[in-house]
Amino acid sequence: MTDPDTRSLRHRLLILVLGLCGAITAVAAEARAPRFRVVAFYNGKVEEAHLSFVREANRWFSETARQDGFSYEATTDWNKLEPGFLSHCQVVLFLDTRPDAPAQRAALREYIERGGAWMGFHFAGFALTPSAYPQDWNWYHDEFLGSGSYRGNTWRPTSAVLRVEAPQHPALRGLPATFTAAPNEWYSWEKDLRQNPAVQILLAIDPSSFPLGTGPKPHEIWHEGYYPVVWTNRNYRMAYVNMGHNDLGEEGSTLSSTFASATQNQLIRQLLHWLAGQEPLRR
Repeated sequence: MTDPDTRSLRHRLLILVLGLCGAITAVAAEARAPRFRVVAFYNGKVEEAHLSFVREANRWFSETARQDGFSYEATTDWNKLEPGFLSHCQVVLFLDTRPDAPAQRAALREYIERGGAWMGFHFAGFALTPSAYPQDWNWYHDEFLGSGSYRGNTWRPTSAVLRVEAPQHPALRGLPATFTAAPNEWYSWEKDLRQNPAVQILLAIDPSSFPLGTGPKPHEIWHEGYYPVVWTNRNYRMAYVNMGHNDLGEEGSTLSSTFASATQNQLIRQLLHWLAGQEPLRR
């Protein structure tokens, strides 16, 4: 027969073991939980140069998510752009366009104005007045992005030397003062972002890039000017990144990669973590 002291000791040991098991289970569950959730929307019906970027982006973000411990979902179902779904997202990405349905636009605006984070690439900022892509969403283009209508672009896609305009910004930590970006079709805009006090320009094309573009049309070759390519709006948790258009060969083969520049990749990764309110993991 076991004496009371032995039974008491066994009871305490059992409680200790159960407590340790519970703590280990909690730590393991926490380790498995993603640090934050990223959802990328894309149309998938845009021109092949943009689709080439989307395919690369989905591979790159998926691998980055695996390494950095966040979750990444890519979808063409824009109906998911609604309050219930967005309430579980820490960062929303637009990879190739923006929504057209009024309810989806309203849901994005509500998400953003409640503190949700957003990053858009290249074609997500495209709008003309008038055109097949009408600028009929003034809040998005004029207030949120601050850029207004698309005005023009370089051609063909070429690399550019980019200059860091806000070296103290957390997303630019460790970046050199200038670096060579991957080839891209560079956009210009209706509005001068330097005149908008809400906009903070992070990167712009360095004058050493000129002439930028190869034509054949003369207006597709830039010889001078100021061209922001990455910026944020201080009134929101957002970043627009002009990169996102690969160069293609005559047979549709991909001649360049948006993710070929390690420094540019570092920028995108740090932007993503800054938007999520997280420090990038050391690799």
